[in-house]
Amino acid sequence: MMDNRWMYIVLSVVFVLISCKNKKDANLVSENKSDATKAPSPETSLIKQLPKGIKTPKGMVWITGGTFYQGAVPEDTMAMNHEKPRHKVAVDGFFMDTTEITNKQFAKFVQETGYITTAEKEIDWDEMKKQLPEGTPRPHDSIMQPGSLVFTKTNISVSNFQDYSQWWKWTINANWKHPYGPGSSIQNKENYPAIHIAHEDAEAYCKWAGRRLPTEAEWEYAARGVNKNSIFFWGDDGQLKDKANTWTGEFPVTNDKADGYERQAAVGSYPPNSFGLYDMSGNVWEWTSDWYNTEYYKEVSTVKDLILNPKGATEPYNAANPYAREIIIKGGSFLCSVSYCASYRLSARMSSSHDSSTDHLGFRTVVDLKMLSTAKN
Repeated sequence: MMDNRWMYIVLSVVFVLISCKNKKDANLVSENKSDATKAPSPETSLIKQLPKGIKTPKGMVWITGGTFYQGAVPEDTMAMNHEKPRHKVAVDGFFMDTTEITNKQFAKFVQETGYITTAEKEIDWDEMKKQLPEGTPRPHDSIMQPGSLVFTKTNISVSNFQDYSQWWKWTINANWKHPYGPGSSIQNKENYPAIHIAHEDAEAYCKWAGRRLPTEAEWEYAARGVNKNSIFFWGDDGQLKDKANTWTGEFPVTNDKADGYERQAAVGSYPPNSFGLYDMSGNVWEWTSDWYNTEYYKEVSTVKDLILNPKGATEPYNAANPYAREIIIKGGSFLCSVSYCASYRLSARMSSSHDSSTDHLGFRTVVDLKMLSTAKN
């Protein structure tokens, strides 16, 4: 059994692609550059309605452009500091997948391209150690094998929820085809979300499909639908079991399956939001394209002019882990409960290293009007 030192190394390697960096004082919000464009008059510059004659790609819906306040609403007592301060942004209209990318869709991509996911690749220690603090010891060969993180229930109640090594298990040969390791499969789960997908895997899929990952602003705007000032996409009522796939019971010991599922659910198993999007709360976390930076919301809130189509921070930074280079994930998963995470809330955000993969992390894609010529139907 590994001691805490080895567990820390393994979880650090998987959850965080660590590369030495220091915090910089440069403004995180570029003005008049590719990652953010000022829109002093959004009414005249925003793309709102779908232009006539343009066909909606199969499996997607048009998200009408508009403005909204990104971040936690004042009434949200569960909101974390990195969800604040709330700030106003504008988003052009775009197409978004109605569901998370499924095993069937991902399998087609793999079949046509021969793509091998991060979880299936051999681990190159010589390359990995370049991105770790100097002197980090090499994990044992029994650990340095292809695999991914799989959730495992604990036998007893947990008091320290910061120690996630209590319920995450590094599982050799766990990947999108074998979600729980050797002997498991996705047979009869073609309509379940593809999991154990690293950010680079999701980007590879997007390149093949002529699509892209949503920005954090696009994701939250789409998730909110018409409820621009509520905690959840359905309003402020925290009763979840009929609305999202989350953890019901004592996390991480028992799940009473009051919502019908213990782990992932088939996509579209719960009611959609007002835009017709399914599983924007719970089921599996979803990748965005934005760097995670704990200072970004503070910085962007100081910009006086409304920012059109923000693409997040220009560089990653996690105050709790200066070595981390992480990307924002949204939506929460089947592991979120009132006592832990509660990230089925609209403003909730979490970070993950681009090469990390787990059994509660997937993605969905978007297409903007400029991309229509290359998008697959």
